Amino acid sequence: MNTKILGNTGETIACVFLRNKGFTIVVRNYRKVWGEIDIICKKTGTTHFFEVKSVVVTDLMTHRPEDNVHGLKVRHIRRMVETYLEEKGIGLDAEFYFHVLCVYIDPVKRRARVKWIENVIL
Repeated sequence: MNTKILGNTGETIACVFLRNKGFTIVVRNYRKVWGEIDIICKKTGTTHFFEVKSVVVTDLMTHRPEDNVHGLKVRHIRRMVETYLEEKGIGLDAEFYFHVLCVYIDPVKRRARVKWIENVIL
């Protein structure tokens, strides 16, 4: 499975997961020249930003997908969150949350598991 297909599959699984948790998907793949936010949702009037990291489950897994959300990535996400809030007229003082969803895909069993890391500080 190439990385683009893996990423799209993981984001689709994440969207189903979020809808089942009561979120309304506002935007998927919000892009600017300097970055992207995978999923933007609303729940009870509050904006939630999600970074999705997907991996194929193997016996030889050597890293955790959340390890790919490092300092530089967080800075890009922070800038994207600020851009979105200003662009939509929400304002930088609005309450919002940033989360990471790790999607573990097992293509052999045709199953996926989602690990939610809540309220990551930007």
